[in-house]
Amino acid sequence: MAGRLSRRGRNEDAPYWPGFVDAMAQLLLVIIFLLSVFMIAQFLLARQISGQDSALGQLRSQISELTQLLALEKGAKADSDAQLLALSDDLNAQKAKTSDILASLQAENAKGAGAGSTISGLTTSLDTEKKISSEALAKVELLNQQIAAMRRQLSTISSLLDDSEARNKNSETQIADLGKRLNVALMQKVEELSKFRSEFFGRLRQILSQRSDVLVVGDRFVFQSEVLFTKGSADLNPAGQAEMAKLADAAKQLEKEIPTDLKWILRVDGHTDNDPIVVGTKFASNWELSSARATAVVKFLVAQGVEPSHLAAAGFGEFQPLAPGDTEDAKSQNRRIELKLTEK
Repeated sequence: MAGRLSRRGRNEDAPYWPGFVDAMAQLLLVIIFLLSVFMIAQFLLARQISGQDSALGQLRSQISELTQLLALEKGAKADSDAQLLALSDDLNAQKAKTSDILASLQAENAKGAGAGSTISGLTTSLDTEKKISSEALAKVELLNQQIAAMRRQLSTISSLLDDSEARNKNSETQIADLGKRLNVALMQKVEELSKFRSEFFGRLRQILSQRSDVLVVGDRFVFQSEVLFTKGSADLNPAGQAEMAKLADAAKQLEKEIPTDLKWILRVDGHTDNDPIVVGTKFASNWELSSARATAVVKFLVAQGVEPSHLAAAGFGEFQPLAPGDTEDAKSQNRRIELKLTEK
């Protein structure tokens, strides 16, 4: 049974062996062919490289020969240059000798021609001097005529200047007279305004005589700020409005009495102490606070019937104190509203 199975296995595998052997034989032939091609290519490449090495050796030998020839040529050129330089020096020496000979010859010729040219030059100079003398005489005559004309013009100008000086003196006299008249007129206006100012301040003294916190300083009425405003505020309080109403009545009476040709204003000046403004309040600095207080007084006077063209408001902050120092009394004096009657 086993023998039968063994024969069957060999019989079944037998058909594959010839094909496998053929494939291996063909692969071996291809490998041999490729090796042959590679060896042939290596042989040809070796021959080509050998030929290039031979050509390169020949080129190197030719370059060496050319280098030697170039060195020989350079040496020959150097020798030629040296010879040429020597010949050039000899030629320059010969030229210098020839130049010296020519210069000597020209000098001798010049000496011979110099005498004739000197005589000719003197003759020409004499003629030129005669011509110049004639032209100079003509110019002198022309200058004399021009000087005479200028003298006549100067005489005319001098007379005109005399007339102008006389007119200037008259003008200066008139100007001085006008200046005196103007000064007199101004003094009259100032005196007239001073009279009305005295009358106005006299009325204010009568109106405000009961108040000890209203002062007269020079030509100004001074209201303490506490009379008109609360601290840090620019709104007139009721007591301040009552005082400003009295002031408005006096100002309106003054408008009726002062002539219209007399230009005047009632200036309202606001002042504060040097305490800094509290952060977060309405005003950024004492400048704004003093200006706002002066403006509030002016607006109230206008509302009471005072002519706006006769009013002006100004803020000075803390920079114009009446009392120095940081005491409470000094600060109280410096917080104020000032009224001043002045010309525009």
